[in-house]
Amino acid sequence: MKTFAALALLAVPAFAADHPADAWELTLESGYLWNVGDNTAIDYEIAPTQFTLRSPVVLKWWEDENGARLIVRSRASLLMESIVEGPEDYYFGINGAPSIEYWFPNEKTSLFFSIGGGVGWTNSTRDPEGQGQDFTLNWFSQLGVRQEIAPNLSLLGGAYFIHHSNGGQTDPNPGIDALGFTIGLGWQF
Repeated sequence: MKTFAALALLAVPAFAADHPADAWELTLESGYLWNVGDNTAIDYEIAPTQFTLRSPVVLKWWEDENGARLIVRSRASLLMESIVEGPEDYYFGINGAPSIEYWFPNEKTSLFFSIGGGVGWTNSTRDPEGQGQDFTLNWFSQLGVRQEIAPNLSLLGGAYFIHHSNGGQTDPNPGIDALGFTIGLGWQF
């Protein structure tokens, strides 16, 4: 019965919120990333997929008389990456960050920026330019746009950067710096 009550709370529609940023949001995003920088000689290519949960507004920095807002929400993501090119095959992880969002007065369009990090796991190999161990740290930044396409449903897209590192725990200590794009769907509840 408790499980049913918890699921019923998740099904509360977003129209109960005064503003879309006042609701919870679950997004599913995927994309493609290419190695940048010189942490490794391997030309990594990564297909990231992430489930992200954004909280309602935790801080409102600014709002104008027309309804535009600059706000901060909390964000937590589950990462699942397929390593298309490179000695490893996959990466699973979690990370968190603030989501800084500028909402336009129409309340249907927003720009967002996040920068944060977390931990993860990969299937490391003995390649000297690959990840030196399975446990890794991750750091990311993302800049994108969200557009409502139906009630409680949004389309997202943007630039995405991720860094994987073993935190200097092995020698050599290669890391992965990958930059590319993500697209996805968001559901507000």
